[in-house]
Amino acid sequence: MVKRIGIFFFAFAGIFIIDQNIKVLFLEGMQWQSKCLSLVFTLNKGVAFSMFAFLGEYLKYIQGAFIVGVLVYLFANKTVFERYSLPFGILLGAGVSNLYDRFIHGGVIDYIYWHCGFDFAIFNFADVMIDLSILIIIYNSLRKNKSTFR
Repeated sequence: MVKRIGIFFFAFAGIFIIDQNIKVLFLEGMQWQSKCLSLVFTLNKGVAFSMFAFLGEYLKYIQGAFIVGVLVYLFANKTVFERYSLPFGILLGAGVSNLYDRFIHGGVIDYIYWHCGFDFAIFNFADVMIDLSILIIIYNSLRKNKSTFR
């Protein structure tokens, strides 16, 4: 269990620190443009695709409640924590990083903008890590239960 706690906190802190350091670069004015991809500062006051921006200040408290809910779930279900300590560390490190942005900057700092062939939502490293953590959880769940699909 101690090893799993270490993995969780290493993933959590690593993702949080990496994401916040990347965001500092864009806060200081870093930009890059290409035909298909732009790296440019954007303050997103909503969630994906700027949804729920109308919630304003309440959104950060809702996001905080979700994060606390995941933590409570993990503490109540030690076997889930042991099996998924890495992806939950990644998930919560990224989620807390975005939540930190909401409290410090009034919105999430996004900067990756795909615009080749179609316009996609602007997102950040933490968003990618959240998606990756969910994919790891799904993959491990399916791998664990692979006999169910036979």
